[in-house]
Amino acid sequence: MTDLTTNYLGLRLRSPLVVSASPLSREVEAICHMEEAGASAIVLYSLFEEQLRQEEMDLEYHLANGTESFAESLTYFPQPSEFQVGPEGYLDHIRMVKAAVGIPIIASLNGSTLGGWTKFAAEIERAGADAIECNIYYIPTDPTLSAEAIENTYVDILRTVKSTVTIPVAVKLSPFFSNFANVAHRLDSIGADGLVLFNRFYQPDIDLEALEIHPNVLLSTPQALRLPLTWIGILYGRVRAGLAATGGVHNAEDVIKLLMVGANVTMVCSALMRHGINHLRHVERELRDWMEEHEYESVAQMQGSMSQLKCPDPGAFERAQYMRAVKGMQHIYTAGWR
Repeated sequence: MTDLTTNYLGLRLRSPLVVSASPLSREVEAICHMEEAGASAIVLYSLFEEQLRQEEMDLEYHLANGTESFAESLTYFPQPSEFQVGPEGYLDHIRMVKAAVGIPIIASLNGSTLGGWTKFAAEIERAGADAIECNIYYIPTDPTLSAEAIENTYVDILRTVKSTVTIPVAVKLSPFFSNFANVAHRLDSIGADGLVLFNRFYQPDIDLEALEIHPNVLLSTPQALRLPLTWIGILYGRVRAGLAATGGVHNAEDVIKLLMVGANVTMVCSALMRHGINHLRHVERELRDWMEEHEYESVAQMQGSMSQLKCPDPGAFERAQYMRAVKGMQHIYTAGWR
């Protein structure tokens, strides 16, 4: 039988089909359904830095409220710094999910600055998570902030989290760096167990009637696949960290392409929100059928076979391919002039 097993974050997974962070993982029943449908691991919905900050501020307010009235009450409670605060609901959710399913559960921490939220990783480990995905959602707007300073923020966050836990840590990144290969190499060199490519920034929209800025969340399309496919193909064999593709994974063909350029796992979200959790069964069945038809015995045999290091045309991942693509479009331009 075709062997779909793969390794990611030091975890042996039954297939490369992982469910990425989304509202789908908020219910234990839905997570059980994902496991039954074939998910090999699940990234839980994100715990945001802002949530941890808010809880800390709320606790400090309630501890301090009224203490100015009675001097002796100033020492009645321990100092706020002595508390390990954080959304207990998220930790309880990890515990319940781990008790309900047998597949690895990856917690997701979403933040952009150094601070107490990175220390919460230890609480997540104690709750039973198998790994942590640091989703560094960062849109710098300060024109005086240098590229090096921005990159150092990512490095410092990873280093802090790694020093706090013993479970594997992945970093979910955006592609917006001057030299993404260098950033990937730096994170890999300080111990990133996985790189998740790529984070999607949800740009706001404008309500023309209310004249207000409001969020506009759009599900990914298969066209989003090209960016992670390009960079995973370039990084394969050049970094030790496992490579996870997210964004644009909708069917078995998408999974196959990403495995061929070197992905360890392919993360699915938008396709499940469009078609339902059972879509996982369909993708796995088509993946098996394609592999059998093309005489691939295992995912391992396929992984990296079309990466930049191994493909017949390494320039296809770089500028040479841009020139070919532009020339290939010439007939379309010509037809438009007629």
